[in-house]
Amino acid sequence: MRKGQRPSSRPSAPAGNRPRFWGRHPVIAALANPARTVRRMWGTREALAALDLPPALPVTFADVADLGRLVPHDAPHQGLVIEVDPLPDMWLGDLIDLGRDDRRPLLVLDQVTDPHNVGAVLRSAAAFDALGIVTQDRHAPPESGALARAASGALEVVPWVRVVNLARALDEIGEAGFWRIGLTGTAPRTLGATLGETRPALVLGAEGEGMRANTEAHCDELAKLPISPKVESLNVSNAAAIALYAAAVR
Repeated sequence: MRKGQRPSSRPSAPAGNRPRFWGRHPVIAALANPARTVRRMWGTREALAALDLPPALPVTFADVADLGRLVPHDAPHQGLVIEVDPLPDMWLGDLIDLGRDDRRPLLVLDQVTDPHNVGAVLRSAAAFDALGIVTQDRHAPPESGALARAASGALEVVPWVRVVNLARALDEIGEAGFWRIGLTGTAPRTLGATLGETRPALVLGAEGEGMRANTEAHCDELAKLPISPKVESLNVSNAAAIALYAAAVR
């Protein structure tokens, strides 16, 4: 087995541990993803009528109040809820192979644990055609309805690799020809001045704490975003979107 890889599939989650997604974008994207197993679906007659559903999918008609009891309080379900299996695991080596012939940026998140942030990062990654994202398995959120909602369908289209050891993963990413750029406000140069003609792996830490020292040590270069001194830092999902834009327009 190649370095940095993990098994390419996981057993089906027990029914009680399966995530539930809600809202039109996450639900429609999950139904369209051939790698996603949708186990059950609930919806209002009006919302379901607009969908072309697979005949084998168990579907239950429900009113708005019933759907509200299937999801967290005040979750905007838009008349649709599904129960799914988590996506199969992806190996880091396979993700790297996907980008062998292009310069799409890779995103590496160091202990970003908030599902809304990770979902928003996935959405930006889809918008700017990033190669994928890499997180540490123990310090990243699982798939969930909140994450899928924040990703607005991007969870189904952006490759997401979870690794055991982020430092070793960064070594493998560097060996594959990526220029590992860690984003930190203390860096001497801006990201725009650092990108050049590189094939970038953009490394971002959690909001507040930032990247860990060991993660910084495994970057080729550190860079900052040229933000005003009126603001100490940006939310990690906003920083990821700006960094991806900078990589796209260079």
